[in-house]
Amino acid sequence: MSGWVTVPPKKKPITDEEVTAFSDRLQQLHRNREVHKKAGHSNRQARQSLSRSERTRILAKTDGRCHICGGLIGKSAWQADHVLAHSAGGTHSADNYLPAHALCNNYRWDYSAEEFQLILKLGVWTRTQIERLRTDFGRKAAAAFLAHESKRQARRKEKEKR
Repeated sequence: MSGWVTVPPKKKPITDEEVTAFSDRLQQLHRNREVHKKAGHSNRQARQSLSRSERTRILAKTDGRCHICGGLIGKSAWQADHVLAHSAGGTHSADNYLPAHALCNNYRWDYSAEEFQLILKLGVWTRTQIERLRTDFGRKAAAAFLAHESKRQARRKEKEKR
């Protein structure tokens, strides 16, 4: 990953400087995303509907699979995801789309490839910590996630009532 802080395998503890560099890199990626979003808003094209033939061509690019998770996609239950995000000035041409499950597309947002890869790595690592529940972090992460998910579900139910 470009710009990524590399930490060679070692037996000694990770230093505060390495932790700070990692945090700084995540913050920089976030700032870059915000800058691209703001820049993209000024010259953003209006969204256009895709024709049936364009949707068929886009779905064929990945042989009917979500380009994010690799899972099979039903013929009508998918979204055309921008390769270069709409918010970053991505075009509305079939060449700039790949098929994705709605859930996958919503979680990907407009992250850069580097930032999204880090999010996936952090998520997989955190999941392992939660699954094992051997560490204080695993237990705290599980409790925090369950509380967050409960609030999120409640918000969705409220929205559906409206």
